[in-house]
Amino acid sequence: MDLSPAQRVLAFVGIVVVLGGLGAYLLIPGVRSAVGQGHGPAGATPSTSAPGARGTSPAAPAHSTAPAASASPEPTPAGSAPDIYQWLPFSQTGLAKAASVTEAFGAAYDTFSYRESTSSYLASLRGLTTSELSATLARAYGTPGVASQRTQQKQVSSARTTINSIRTFGSGSLTFVVTIVQTIRSKQGKSQNNGEYAITLTGGGQSWLVNDIELASAGNT
Repeated sequence: MDLSPAQRVLAFVGIVVVLGGLGAYLLIPGVRSAVGQGHGPAGATPSTSAPGARGTSPAAPAHSTAPAASASPEPTPAGSAPDIYQWLPFSQTGLAKAASVTEAFGAAYDTFSYRESTSSYLASLRGLTTSELSATLARAYGTPGVASQRTQQKQVSSARTTINSIRTFGSGSLTFVVTIVQTIRSKQGKSQNNGEYAITLTGGGQSWLVNDIELASAGNT
């Protein structure tokens, strides 16, 4: 079918418009990107996003600029204490044994009854004192004036010991300052005496014996 001159002009104009739009789509990136976004799924990231934008993303690996966490030294736990026993001539168990002997000796030293003989009194100290100290305590317990007063007043004594501090120590000796609380019941009633003593032991490891007792004020303070 032949077209009239007017129809041919309109057809030509339409073809020019279509070709112009196609050229703009192919040659101008901004137009092509806008068209792609308009037809993509909601929230999709365009495939042509710039490399610079990816470099500043929060998802960028942190280790690319920060040192590895394992490179930092672990802090010392709060409240931790040094091992002081590396500086002492005895172990922790050795010191505990010496303290146990001291407490047992202090309690037995001031525990007695007017009914007890000297040998019975010394039996409670067996395994806690040296033979030299046992002989000294036997003489003191059997002193006539002391023994007669104990019998006449019907004295019965009990005691307990509290360790206050370590005064001195060496490779084979250890001196504790202790408080002995003595409770005496007699014909006169009940009384309590608190005395502070220095008790010295000899030995080492798990083997300790008391070889001296004196008032704490008699030695170094």
